[in-house]
Amino acid sequence: MAPNIRNVAIITKIGNSEAYRAAIKVATLLNMRNIKVHSVLPFIIDNATPIRPDELKDIKLDLVFAIGGDGTTLRAFRTIPGKVPLLSINSGGHRGILSEIDADSIDEAVNTILAGNYFYDCRIRIQASVNGKLFPPVLNDILIVRVNLTRTPLLSVMLMGDEIKQRMDGIVISTPTGSTGHSFSVGGPVLHEGMSCLILTPIASVNRMPQLVIPLEEILIRSTHDSHLILDGQETFKVHADESINILRFSDDAVFLRLQKKGMRQLTKLGFSRFGF
Repeated sequence: MAPNIRNVAIITKIGNSEAYRAAIKVATLLNMRNIKVHSVLPFIIDNATPIRPDELKDIKLDLVFAIGGDGTTLRAFRTIPGKVPLLSINSGGHRGILSEIDADSIDEAVNTILAGNYFYDCRIRIQASVNGKLFPPVLNDILIVRVNLTRTPLLSVMLMGDEIKQRMDGIVISTPTGSTGHSFSVGGPVLHEGMSCLILTPIASVNRMPQLVIPLEEILIRSTHDSHLILDGQETFKVHADESINILRFSDDAVFLRLQKKGMRQLTKLGFSRFGF
């Protein structure tokens, strides 16, 4: 495809010197090619225009660089508008399951992108609402968990015209991308990230409710007790008892810019391929 990248933003892991150095390198390479660079606050880069996260929606961006770990990438996708593509660089992060490259590959990657040798990898996102209030879309998962740790609530899960009622500590609603996140940690399956479905993973269900893989349908969840609604493990909101949490597919998919095709990308990043999986 012909490159058309003239306006980019850099979102950097906060307080991490390794990520800062990588961001400076990216900005320097782009400036040399006369590409306009915006640096998302609080990080400031020489020869880049500082900008608040909420101002990104007012700019026509061609590409966003998320530099840090998976948390930085998840935060970026809750910040950038619409279907703006994102290149995830693992620098100062941990496993980097969502990342495409590490800091050692920045020079080669920038040259490859500006030569037009890339493709897009679209991933579904989901969004929760309560009483008409919309929460930011998430790429990985929505966790609903009890506030009072001494009481086990009764959760009602409405999906595809049926209602499931179970006493449990909480539930994870995960996308295929998020199947390696919180859901995986509590025993959920790992799905190919290109699938169009959701995973419901109960947490400490009294009657051992099974994990469910379901079509992309509307889900309504109510709890008899106050709950925390946690987005991608990063933002927490309180939901009162008996309030309905509505979960739907978000209108715009997350768009990763990729440089090389990989089959089971997430399994590879988890390290299973080293053991002959």
